Amino acid sequence: MTESVATSSLTDRLDSLYEFDKEPVSQSKLSGWSNFIGLYAGEHIAGTEFIIGPLFVVHGVSAPDLFLGLIFGNVLAILSWAFLCAPIAVKTRLTLYWQLRKICGPYLLVIYNIINALMFCFLAGSMIAVSATAVGIPFDMPMPVLQDLYPTSLAWCVIVFAVGAVVTVLAILGFESLARFANVCAPWMVLIFAAAALATLPKLGVNQWSDFWTVANEKIWTGVPQPGASKYTFWHVMFFAWFANMAMHIGMADMSILRYARKWYHGFASASGMLLGHFMAWIASGILCAAATGSVAPGPIAYAGAGIAGAVCVVIAGWTTANPTLYRAGLALQIISPNWKRWKVTLAAGLVTSIAALFPALVMQLLDFVALYGLILMPMGAVIFSDFYLLPRFGMRAHYAEATNASFSIPAALAWGLTLLVCYLLPVDLIFKALPGWFIACGVYIVASKIIQKKTVSIANPIAS
Repeated sequence: MTESVATSSLTDRLDSLYEFDKEPVSQSKLSGWSNFIGLYAGEHIAGTEFIIGPLFVVHGVSAPDLFLGLIFGNVLAILSWAFLCAPIAVKTRLTLYWQLRKICGPYLLVIYNIINALMFCFLAGSMIAVSATAVGIPFDMPMPVLQDLYPTSLAWCVIVFAVGAVVTVLAILGFESLARFANVCAPWMVLIFAAAALATLPKLGVNQWSDFWTVANEKIWTGVPQPGASKYTFWHVMFFAWFANMAMHIGMADMSILRYARKWYHGFASASGMLLGHFMAWIASGILCAAATGSVAPGPIAYAGAGIAGAVCVVIAGWTTANPTLYRAGLALQIISPNWKRWKVTLAAGLVTSIAALFPALVMQLLDFVALYGLILMPMGAVIFSDFYLLPRFGMRAHYAEATNASFSIPAALAWGLTLLVCYLLPVDLIFKALPGWFIACGVYIVASKIIQKKTVSIANPIAS
């Protein structure tokens, strides 16, 4: 009886973790700069950085191409958060998923959310795998290498599930807990990344700062790809830095986070993640990779650079990326199963994520996966942008599915499907397909909306501005 009461009490407490899943965030729950600076720093000074930096080394990026590409690409990413995602998030105060429900109707949204949740689960899974490479160091666990696709040992499976359990619990606790966790971790992780890189430079021959650029060109970012890897240039680096989080800013997934912001310009808080994470940390992890003679397993290369502190940093860095990513996946699944509490769907997403994390290919092919998942989710971000800003200016009704009680939006479906088809056929690298894709999605959605809305009774547009 006591056990039953305790279980019921725990369930009641979890049910009370309400995150404004289906309505605008109230004014009393809005947050200021500090939460978002910490959240973005914690999420983007993270596990992915221990993989992406080394992969630039593997793909033979030259030192000038790396530094210039990171500067331009990260600035473009910050501007995308500040001017595309944040203003819509602050005005609507809704999650991406409830905003899309108004535009797309419930049936199309279910399809999108299943794909969206799976993409976020896979991304969070890659971060759990990153943490597992550090947790496994004391147990002499065989580390995955660049060519590994499947689980490498029983120890790997056990450690992955243990890390996945911790990440899932933190994601269940919600936005404020995520922000507090990130605020505590982010400053320390910045120092560890920097310290590990600085401690490693003498091993590469940097004994004074005047040596750095020579060593960078000759031993780190040499411009020569490793066998079997394609050659990356300035354009690859710039577009990857811009689009690495395309699903979050251009794809509007961070509406779910920035709906808590008091002002739209809190979107500039993303600079803490882009400049410290996607600039400093990618450079630092590239240095660690070069010193480890091309190894890309995050735990061992961080341990070689900063000892136990480096390994612990990898663990926490994986968590701080996986936590908000899994939180987003839970919100996506919440729309599909509205009768389930958010903690239950997040728990289910955590199980899927942990299973995905068993496969090292998610980590070892991270550049391609990040580009692919951003491309798949990007067209719906263009649909939200067009619906919010452009349709009213062309004399059309925004939130048309909601206004007409439609269960499926043909314009949104066409924009999504045709954009992905055209992008698939474009004869360019995957990383470059998203930019023309965004304009294609906007154009298809506007034209299709014009045709559809002409066929129905005109409805006054209360959202037009």
